[in-house]
Amino acid sequence: MTDDKSDSPSAEKPPLTFWQVAGSTIAAAFGVQTKANKERDFSRGKPIHFIIAGIMFTAIFVLTVVMIVRLVLSNV
Repeated sequence: MTDDKSDSPSAEKPPLTFWQVAGSTIAAAFGVQTKANKERDFSRGKPIHFIIAGIMFTAIFVLTVVMIVRLVLSNV
């Protein structure tokens, strides 16, 4: 009998944390993702988590830009 540890549940890598997904999303938005983090994201991350994080980041970014523009234009 072979002792293959890749089939055991303890050999599974844990899923990414909220902060790892958020950090990867922000790094990807600015284009500064490291190769190690990219490989970690592809091996342990779930696509839906990155899709949701990307949509949330985009919405927050757009709302922030709109608020800054309104603030600047109201002071002119």
